[in-house]
Amino acid sequence: MTIAIGDKLPAATFKEKTTDGPVETTTEQLFAGKRVVLFAVPGAFTPTCSLNHLPGYLENRDAILAKGVDDIAVLAVNDWHVMGAWAQSSGGLGKIHFLADWDAGFTKAVGLDADLSGGGLGVRSKRYSMLVENGVVRSLNVEESPGQATVSGAAAMLEQL
Repeated sequence: MTIAIGDKLPAATFKEKTTDGPVETTTEQLFAGKRVVLFAVPGAFTPTCSLNHLPGYLENRDAILAKGVDDIAVLAVNDWHVMGAWAQSSGGLGKIHFLADWDAGFTKAVGLDADLSGGGLGVRSKRYSMLVENGVVRSLNVEESPGQATVSGAAAMLEQL
């Protein structure tokens, strides 16, 4: 069952590379008492993710935060080494959270997993964005095609804020 607007996010633990090294971040730490934009991608370094989806959020970071958002995070079913390298190479390290859902535990729990084995990627996350307030989903935007980043892109999220 896919998570819906009004649902509370399930408890999960992510790995994240920071300037101080790898850390574990829980949904409680990331979302409790905060207004957070979370967007997910099928994979770090993949074309649409690297050329469109992530850059939009990095370019609009200040505008999003100015709308009363406390934090922004990107999630992918990748290991923390890959997410850390993506954060570094994109210029996003320290600007937004790069969350590794290494075992797809969170992705499966929210029902937004996709089997992309046909493309050689295995189980990944669908492309989506959500606004989360104090752990509760307030908006949810799931792309119909993983090769598009329109309804889940930064411009669409800015309009919803």
